[in-house]
Amino acid sequence: MSMERGSFAARHDFDALPLSDEVEVRCAQFGEIAALSEMAHRLVPGVQIGAMELAKYFAFDPESILTFSRNGHLLGGMAFLFLNDRGHDALLLDDIGLTAPETQYLASPNEGVSAIYIWAIATTGRGIAGLGKAAAHLRQIRFRGADCYAQPSTVAGREIMKATGFAPISSFQPDLWCYERPWHRQPMLMPGAIIQARSFSDARH
Repeated sequence: MSMERGSFAARHDFDALPLSDEVEVRCAQFGEIAALSEMAHRLVPGVQIGAMELAKYFAFDPESILTFSRNGHLLGGMAFLFLNDRGHDALLLDDIGLTAPETQYLASPNEGVSAIYIWAIATTGRGIAGLGKAAAHLRQIRFRGADCYAQPSTVAGREIMKATGFAPISSFQPDLWCYERPWHRQPMLMPGAIIQARSFSDARH
């Protein structure tokens, strides 16, 4: 995962990023795949997948690739792997080939999405402002139950991860970062709150 440029001075949870009016974010169209593939090769270190392979994944799940544009000009895109339970396990165990994953690990439209892997972010200039709308895309019912994972491949990408609530996790997959959705997090109960809750419970009996 990489960015050409962009800096996040303010820290926001990925799900709390502002929605920018100046960047349009939508699901890609087939005719944009070649340009997005070229952009990914230029901006993201280590990208090996070509336009034909990218088109195959796009055909499997058209919601897995977003475009960022401004005034009709393509600024970049963002690609995801929507993993099923098998894919989620394979990701943590380093049993999935992330450069060309097998579709058996991807959630079909009628299958639950267990984890979202951010495959690539390739954008120039102000495209980074589109991240808020990309996060909104992932708050749809189909995706809400899935935490997000990524492997930053540049210093800038790592800074984006830190600034949006991702953190490195322990897994067999090297340098895997996870963003836990806010609604999955356990509230921190202070001891005083526990005592008050017990007292309230005792008072009712």
